[in-house]
Amino acid sequence: MGIFDFVKSVGKKLGIGDDEEAPSAEDLKKELDSFDLGTDNVEVEVKGDTAVIKGEVADQSAFEKAIVAVGNTLGISKVEASEIKVAESGSQAKDPVFYTVKKGDNLWKISEANYGKGKGNKYTIIFEANKPMLKDPDLIYPGQVLRIPELD
Repeated sequence: MGIFDFVKSVGKKLGIGDDEEAPSAEDLKKELDSFDLGTDNVEVEVKGDTAVIKGEVADQSAFEKAIVAVGNTLGISKVEASEIKVAESGSQAKDPVFYTVKKGDNLWKISEANYGKGKGNKYTIIFEANKPMLKDPDLIYPGQVLRIPELD
């Protein structure tokens, strides 16, 4: 586990101020809590343009969604998550798989790139894995980071 990279100049703007300026820890925590992911026991710190998340999450999905929710914020270029524990297992979380959206991408293409040719129809799994941060499968943007769950 460790540090996850994001595009600093892309993402949701929180609070007021300069687009290059990182949001406050309080604003990031409020945004994270607004998704109701099972991250009540998570603390957020901001060090420069790096968000540090610590504490305990409900499950592996909440862990991955917390990273994406905090990282896809304007002004954040890295998320450090080395001090997160997963409640259901009582141990460190597994390394997640993320994908950074490129110009011309759509969820179908991303699904085929990650799951293999002919598996574009699995895009709904990626969409569901990124809810509630994604509200529409057609509304993704270059630089956005998505979590890619394993296929069962």
